[in-house]
Amino acid sequence: MIENPKAPSELRFDPVSKDWVVIATGRARRPETFRAELRNGERKQWKEAQKQCPFDELSDQECPTYALLQGREVELPKGSICVPEKWTTISLPNKYPAFTPRSSFTTKIIGPYQSADAAGFHEVIVTKDHTKDIPQFSTEQVKELIDVYHARYESLKDKDFVNHISIFKNKGPKAGATIAHPHSQLIAIPVTDHDVVGSLEGSLRYFEQTKKCIHCTMLAWDRKDKQRIVYENDRFVVVCPFASRVAFETRIYPKKHLAYFERTSESEREDLADALLAAMKKLYKGLKDPDYNYFLHTAPADQGNYDHYHWHWEILPKTSTWAGFELGSGIEISTIEPEKAAEFLRKQ
Repeated sequence: MIENPKAPSELRFDPVSKDWVVIATGRARRPETFRAELRNGERKQWKEAQKQCPFDELSDQECPTYALLQGREVELPKGSICVPEKWTTISLPNKYPAFTPRSSFTTKIIGPYQSADAAGFHEVIVTKDHTKDIPQFSTEQVKELIDVYHARYESLKDKDFVNHISIFKNKGPKAGATIAHPHSQLIAIPVTDHDVVGSLEGSLRYFEQTKKCIHCTMLAWDRKDKQRIVYENDRFVVVCPFASRVAFETRIYPKKHLAYFERTSESEREDLADALLAAMKKLYKGLKDPDYNYFLHTAPADQGNYDHYHWHWEILPKTSTWAGFELGSGIEISTIEPEKAAEFLRKQ
């Protein structure tokens, strides 16, 4: 395993909340840069950052890990020029990674605290066109993007010190993106994020009490009730969840009970592409191209048994900003009923 010497990030454990955080020294900035960012404003910085796009020309990027050209795998060149001449979706090591490959994994106790190596992998998944994003894609292009997610997940899930793989997309400055060119990220890490842990624990409690999957139970009710259904095809349902955290929160579930995203078949990924495209088009049209985050929730890659779980995608449009109540209480405020949000999106 090749270690990356430039980014010795560190995991730190909060003994009260039981959450892990990353101190990403590989992305370190001087304290005064935060003050400048607050003064100048995010939108101005966003426009300045787009004058030279790092993904329009990949000669300065790390050697890619995987590439597709219109659905077909591309053989990666070897040598000094390692980017293929033609590609439509490509996965690259992040130049400023939060997690980096390590040959060992160590933890330290520091008084009441605990830290650990930020061992893992951090990749950026880029689609070719600078101006077109998922709402402008064909179903085949969305399927290609999902296929790259799937291929990289499969490649990394059995690596040393990888117990959890997060796949996510930040679109726009309000969602934390710093580059306008459409791209997603994949981070493979030694710990499971606390949001997934909470979801796993809640699913397990319900299963132990009822011998049923809580997500299957919710989906059965929602498909019968129909108020919160946005879209569905043969294998997937797009729904605004009953307890939506933000306005127009949307989730995509497989109808069949499946715990592991990596076990999806070719045909299942085709239907997932159709559902994701439908959801993104409706949000794009209805909310006039909002900034958003989306991410995958799936069973961890730590060899455990999570058959009680039900994998899904979550899409969170940036329709509001957390303020004092949300930050202090952890209780989020959504300003529209999910039933009305779903009804609005169905019409788009």
